[in-house]
Amino acid sequence: MPIPAAILTVGLSVVLVLIGLWVGQNVNLLPIDASANAPVYDELFQVLFSIGTSLLLGIVGLLIYSLIRYRRVAGDTSDGLAIEGNLPLEIFWTAVPAIVVLFIGIYSYDIYERMGGMAPLNDHSVHAMQASAGASMPSGMAMEASDGSGGPARIWAGISPTGEAAAAVNVDVTAMQFAFIFRYPDSGIISGELHVPVGQTVALNMEAKDVIHAFWVPQFRLKQDVIPGQPTLLSFTATKAGRYPIICAELCGPYHGGMRSTVVVEDPDDYSTWVTKNSPAPLPVSATTAPSAPLQS
Repeated sequence: MPIPAAILTVGLSVVLVLIGLWVGQNVNLLPIDASANAPVYDELFQVLFSIGTSLLLGIVGLLIYSLIRYRRVAGDTSDGLAIEGNLPLEIFWTAVPAIVVLFIGIYSYDIYERMGGMAPLNDHSVHAMQASAGASMPSGMAMEASDGSGGPARIWAGISPTGEAAAAVNVDVTAMQFAFIFRYPDSGIISGELHVPVGQTVALNMEAKDVIHAFWVPQFRLKQDVIPGQPTLLSFTATKAGRYPIICAELCGPYHGGMRSTVVVEDPDDYSTWVTKNSPAPLPVSATTAPSAPLQS
């Protein structure tokens, strides 16, 4: 006795969903996760990967089955059956994609909102929380603040492991053709590499000098455009020590492919040692306090 088509369809759908879930949970195509933001994005990627795997196997399997089951028999030159109209099938192939797309959209919106992407640009309530003041924002907040000169600054606050605000490591980032320059205002260090401590919020005050650039660290799951005339404050919390590439992900000129740097995530003690070793030596007291000699005629 043949299995009814409806039961067979439901059974195969369940098998495809289970296979997709297994692949999404066990096949990892992403680089190492090294920031507090990464697990949030990885969850979304696993869901999309599971859905994509189920759809791929289902569509390809249906095509292969159709090619074999309904292939033309040798010597048969007649037309196929004139079949049109199948309301249950049309409802099925319309409803299922609609539900999947709606679910992905709502879930993606939730991730985007948790990262602060839906905060209004004209909200000035975080002026007192500027990165230059040494304060980090609560998890999930992204607003507009003053850049110190009256202009707006776009703020994206990363997710911290504890969800609580803590003193941030402030770094001024200058993007230009074709390099990133990092300046630490608290210590006066200027570096071609970004050094940050593990487990502490880092607030990047980014600006572009010429064209649009992008600050992208794949292991942090962070990518943010840096726009001329639009200061951008980006915060994150690194969770694993190591060296990770910083890549410009926005076409910025003929040597765009070479615009790379490195973020070095260190233990707090190693970071403190690096800061002490690389901080500029203070000027001698005589050079800073002695009055200038009068010019001799």
